[in-house]
Amino acid sequence: MTTHRRWTLRTENTSYTVRLSPDGPWAELDAWGPAGVEHGPSALDWSRRTHFITPADAAPAEYLPYGLRPFTGAELVASRPGTERGVWWDFASAEQEGDTLRLVFTDDVLGLRTTLCYATVPATDVILRWTELTSTADEELRLERLDSAAVTVPVATTARLTYLTGQWSQEFQLTRLDLARGTFTMGSLQGTPGHAYAPWLAVQDGDADSTYGIALEWPGNWHITAEAEPGGSVRVRAGRVPHEGVVVLAPGETLTTPRLACAFSPDGLDGLSRVWHRYERHLTGGRMHRPRKVLYNSWEATGFDVDAAGQLELAEAAAELGAELFVVDDGWFTGRADDTGGLGDWHPDPEAFPQGFGRFVDGVRALGMDFGLWVEPEAVSPASDLHTRHPDWIYRIDGRPARLVRNQLLLDLGRTDVQDFVTGTLDRLLTEHAVGYLKWDMNRPPTERGRPGAGRADRLDLDARHVDGYLRVLDHLRSAHPDVTIEGCAGGGGRIEHATIARTDVVWPSDNTAPLDRLSVQYGFLHAHAPHVMSSWVTDAPGIFDPRPRSLAFRFVTAMCGVLGIGADLRAWTPEQRAEAARWIARYKDVREIIHRADVRLLGSPADPTCGVQYDDPRTGVTVVAALSTGRLDGAPLVPGRPARLRLRGLAPDGHYRDAASAVPYSGAHLLHYGLPFRWSADHDAELVVLERQ
Repeated sequence: MTTHRRWTLRTENTSYTVRLSPDGPWAELDAWGPAGVEHGPSALDWSRRTHFITPADAAPAEYLPYGLRPFTGAELVASRPGTERGVWWDFASAEQEGDTLRLVFTDDVLGLRTTLCYATVPATDVILRWTELTSTADEELRLERLDSAAVTVPVATTARLTYLTGQWSQEFQLTRLDLARGTFTMGSLQGTPGHAYAPWLAVQDGDADSTYGIALEWPGNWHITAEAEPGGSVRVRAGRVPHEGVVVLAPGETLTTPRLACAFSPDGLDGLSRVWHRYERHLTGGRMHRPRKVLYNSWEATGFDVDAAGQLELAEAAAELGAELFVVDDGWFTGRADDTGGLGDWHPDPEAFPQGFGRFVDGVRALGMDFGLWVEPEAVSPASDLHTRHPDWIYRIDGRPARLVRNQLLLDLGRTDVQDFVTGTLDRLLTEHAVGYLKWDMNRPPTERGRPGAGRADRLDLDARHVDGYLRVLDHLRSAHPDVTIEGCAGGGGRIEHATIARTDVVWPSDNTAPLDRLSVQYGFLHAHAPHVMSSWVTDAPGIFDPRPRSLAFRFVTAMCGVLGIGADLRAWTPEQRAEAARWIARYKDVREIIHRADVRLLGSPADPTCGVQYDDPRTGVTVVAALSTGRLDGAPLVPGRPARLRLRGLAPDGHYRDAASAVPYSGAHLLHYGLPFRWSADHDAELVVLERQ
């Protein structure tokens, strides 16, 4: 190559330009930012004059194979058995069709064709990137690293990384790290994204507003790595991680990596969150037009003690409050008196439903509610009939003990016969009974990941096969039962990423429903994910990490920030509590379409005495504000005699707004600079305000 070749992909408000450099066979980031803005040369161009490193190591390359750039890491590490690692590729061709660009590179010595793929997403500022790896050799290839993509973010000062950390019951904690030099990495080897980290990262140049974000679409093992490089940039690479450490590519076989969504906003983390929300509404597609129903889930009230009479008593109470959906959680099937049995034998327990399960479901539906069930299709109890019939269906290693986690084992969902069993089981449940809601849980990570009789695990790519099986079953459910609402759950928020979100309707961010704990979970969650996928319950759970009590109103307003559900034991609520709950549910129904479709702005954080979430509906001019007091237990104002206040954002300064409940008028400038006033007290720690633009 002797001249630059350049392609530009335009998104809603930004552009992404890729060029092939004449100095070497690599694709190089030239621009990423507001459309129509001229970008100067790379911040690393000065290093081309150095004598110690090569131009290849100085360039902000798009995707690097090991061999061309050995000093600072690579996205692709490949070899033939018994040979040295390395890919020395040449540019072969380019094809741009519509919103998709494909750049092809070949290494005829190794026998590998690599295609770098780019696609824009309509009405969003998201670029999707992935890589296709095809063996052209006459013998197998070994892929030790197969990242989806990498991005180079220009940084003049110190890179500020924002990411989501946690543990079970404390997921999605917003965490920041200033990375001046060195390497930061996070990921999961649990067979799911896990509770410790989410496959999501934002990068800023110190306090600058321009914010770059990536999110990996992969519900298996993964990593994201950021390296602050010499010369002023941060290189971020991401991809799936083979559980066995290597993937074998047979002659003629093509492997497609997970998609990496790359986003940009000039408006900081808050603006980046709105980019992700629009993208997830795009993933939901036509299902956005289906209202997310107010559900009641019986787990908190009954646990494993499930019987028809008790469930119907709860269903009647939930219907009186205005719930639209009743979900029976764990404990409804044969052998499930506790967590030691029953998983795999997905038949209603005749002792719990003596007049028949169908009659019970009809009784719930007669109350005007839809009906739903909890399932854990990937799990099996050792004492179950399924395990007795098919012990070969679990992950295990010959000669080694099978370890129990939560008193259960894990099915090898990468096997087609296991997939067929799961789809057949779910088809039966959804067709024999009027089940309109399915909560898919997954509480056990894989441990002894082997498949006896099928060869060595390092040649089977079991993590990817499990992911393929999981997605195949979800795709079947979407196709065969399009009207069924599906909730994704994995011991709380252990499997939340874009592949799951695209195939489900809601996800469960955390098993922790305590008020202030949940507020912190949701604050981080809404930075990465949209309100219409965030299932949130009102319960009586006490705080685990922040035990300070909060009112029923606080619990409702917090839960109304996403998809409202109730999980408390309604039989223990007073008539006054039930009446208050009915009022909140009615209010939620009035505003849920705005909450689920609006432009979202996070006002403050749970660390502030007052925080909230602002939802702006550009179609109607209505703004909904969920305001919450996180301050002193007695609710006393920060400054005696003065109200607390939330400064809103994004409103027209010269606009006029009216509180729909109190009829109090506000100017846009007042709301932006002074803020909405709130007089908190020990009995008043939450409000939902609806502002109508006049």
